[in-house]
Amino acid sequence: MSTDVHALFVTHTAESAPADARPAIEGVKRKFGHVPTAVGRMATSPQLLRGFLAASAAFEQTTLDPVGREIVVMTVATRNGCHVCVAMHTATLVGLEAPPEVVEALRAGRPLPDARAEALRSFTLAVMDHRGAVGDEETRAFLNAGHSARNALEVVLGVGAYTISTFANRLIDAPLDPPFRAFAWDGDDE
Repeated sequence: MSTDVHALFVTHTAESAPADARPAIEGVKRKFGHVPTAVGRMATSPQLLRGFLAASAAFEQTTLDPVGREIVVMTVATRNGCHVCVAMHTATLVGLEAPPEVVEALRAGRPLPDARAEALRSFTLAVMDHRGAVGDEETRAFLNAGHSARNALEVVLGVGAYTISTFANRLIDAPLDPPFRAFAWDGDDE
């Protein structure tokens, strides 16, 4: 008899979660008004949930502007094939009133129309592709587009935070919650 290993990842509530995860779940619920299924499943490991939330909160405090942060997140999410993150962060970009052509390009993994934004997307890919050992030419292109050395390290933080999220969401087979279904992504948004 075969067991669905993804069924091991229970969708916890504040009441059912391990005690160490309850404050994090309650914080998410206060911030968003509900507990996304992915968060409920991540709560199986309180350390993973707290680690992701702390890294994500730190990333939100970087000097990258909100759309810039979303460029990093969407680049990681599409590269790592996380349908939950792509949908959630598409909703965020729409809320930020990002131009539709930017949202569409990010979802499709295509170059962005704005040179500075494209430099950020390309640098994020380079960080991922080279596991941080980005070459001089790629780093110079990023800096010449108006980004800073601080921004380069902030990209690394974003890649780290959202690698945790995308990998965890895929492992736990996180479903797309109803508020994000309008932004569903199957990886073929071309």
